Amino acid sequence: MEKMSNKIIYALIAVIFIVCIATGQIGFLNTKADTGKGSVYYLNFKPEQDQAWQELAKYYTQKTGVPVTVVTAASGQYMTTLAAELSKIDAPTLFQVQGPSTLNGKEDFCYDLATSNIYKELTDEVYVLKSNKGKVCGIAYTIESYGLIANLKLLEKAGYTKNSIKSFNDLKKIAEDITSRKNELGFAAFCSSGMDNSSNWRFVTHLANMPLYFEYKDKNLSIEEKIDGKYLNNYKAIWDLYINNSTCEPKEISAKTADDARNEFLAQKAVFYQNGSWEFANLVSDKAFKPEDIAMLPIFIGVGDEAKQGLCTGTENFWCVNQKVSKSDIEATLDFINWCVTSEEGTKAMAEKMGFVIPFKKALETENVFVVQNNNYSKEGKSPVPWSFTTIPSQEWKNMLNTALIQYAANQTEENWKEVSKAFINNWEYEFKLANGM
Repeated sequence: MEKMSNKIIYALIAVIFIVCIATGQIGFLNTKADTGKGSVYYLNFKPEQDQAWQELAKYYTQKTGVPVTVVTAASGQYMTTLAAELSKIDAPTLFQVQGPSTLNGKEDFCYDLATSNIYKELTDEVYVLKSNKGKVCGIAYTIESYGLIANLKLLEKAGYTKNSIKSFNDLKKIAEDITSRKNELGFAAFCSSGMDNSSNWRFVTHLANMPLYFEYKDKNLSIEEKIDGKYLNNYKAIWDLYINNSTCEPKEISAKTADDARNEFLAQKAVFYQNGSWEFANLVSDKAFKPEDIAMLPIFIGVGDEAKQGLCTGTENFWCVNQKVSKSDIEATLDFINWCVTSEEGTKAMAEKMGFVIPFKKALETENVFVVQNNNYSKEGKSPVPWSFTTIPSQEWKNMLNTALIQYAANQTEENWKEVSKAFINNWEYEFKLANGM
């Protein structure tokens, strides 16, 4: 009788286990039951657009009855957060990758968007991200530009105009002149170059793009396993200019944040602020600036034909739909993102509240002066600088470069710059091989 009872118990345990598998209650399966009613979980990459996404998600849920949850990863922690979230039962149905490097290892999670409605809404196929096998893993949801945002009134007060800056040498002369008269003028040349996680991407990613781009251009490549750092001296020159002509001492940048830099610019404490077109809404909100009082200039580093150089323009914002969630969640997510880029409410929110320029047929004309200026640069025959930084092999590469730049800023010696060079060149090859299983 006891043996029979044990058999019954074991049989019941087996049945329970099978039921758990079927209903997705065993965590390692990374699935959940398909109830037939889809929902959306968007793991958002951009902290500065969190509130706008929360509002749009709430509106969509009220309009359609489809639950939309938006979770925003901490700045600089997106890929770590994504890896953790994708392993959960209630994984994101919608996530983001930044380009080929961050797509690596995520292809199996990506639903093929080739036949999706949102794919058909794109203005150009250049805005898709494909795997090596041709699978459409991601679709760009915004095209952006970045450069040096200039306070034109302060620049004029210092005796210059935006047309005074047509090269690195022009920028250097003006910045150092402003520094020499800082007490008299009451403002600095540059906002603080904050190196905490909320701000350091401006320099270890966006500024680092400049030497990468010119090296790629020389070699006619779009990605490479090894880099030689040919233009690191130019990277050093612009970095020196930023940190030595700033609102703060170079040794203080490790504690400075993105908010610090923005607030300094809003408070008229500096002429120049390296950032992108996504900042437009923040700068004109509450009438802090009139659109005609700000402009975006190219980031000159003293390389190439600077007279024909435009803004850094591209995208690192590719939406991916998780194919490992339920069918109803996939459909709900596809419907949501298509609505975002085709409906009046969605396109208006993305253009006006988020400051996005979306590459879709129903995009609204933008009031973003930085986007208009970028278009004007193109009309003038100036070539945009592509976003080569999307090939950066890992977050660890950025972290190591960040550490080296902070160390150099605090003590600007030749030896400390050599450490920056090592972080840039040697770590690239190591991290590239690691990321690609070489």
